[in-house]
Amino acid sequence: MDFQFLLDGFAEGLRNMTWLEGIAVFFGIASVFYSIRERIWVYPTGLVSTLIYVWICFEYKLYADMGINAYYFAMSIFGWYIWTHPKENQAVLPVTWLDKRGWLYAVVIFAVSYLLLSQTLTNFTDSDVPYWDSFTTASAFVGMWLMAKKKVENWIFWIITDLVSVPLYFYKGLILTSFQFLFFTVLATIGLFAWIKSAKIYAKA
Repeated sequence: MDFQFLLDGFAEGLRNMTWLEGIAVFFGIASVFYSIRERIWVYPTGLVSTLIYVWICFEYKLYADMGINAYYFAMSIFGWYIWTHPKENQAVLPVTWLDKRGWLYAVVIFAVSYLLLSQTLTNFTDSDVPYWDSFTTASAFVGMWLMAKKKVENWIFWIITDLVSVPLYFYKGLILTSFQFLFFTVLATIGLFAWIKSAKIYAKA
């Protein structure tokens, strides 16, 4: 890909950026950083970002992503509680891997979410990207659920979500948000390796 094209796109994003989008991007990036480090601040920073994106997605007719950000908001409260209330014999909630049943649940949740969302957006909204929007939403739906449970595989779903979101938001004219997701892809990859390391440490403890 032409590097100058990326620079021009980023510059255009900065020119067109609203103060609201800028705040959402800042807190969104902060949330991912805290998530990589397993810091509880992942949730309060995420709450700010997701609440703003509910409104932004509504304005740009990204209805499934609007819904997923509302879901993020609710799951951030849930995850905040789970992370701060580990089992009695645990100082903190450990990072662990999904078992076979967990993978089955994840795949079923993704498939059902995608089918329901795509049909809803196609038949009941004026979305011009129903299948695209539904895919990123279904993937993120699973990723957020797995992050609240501190499962390593949450990063796999975030990487998929971020990669597909880059061209989606670029297409919708949210250039800076598109670059945010490109950056998120890098951070999610770092997060995957960091949590794999943490899971090994917890397993030996």
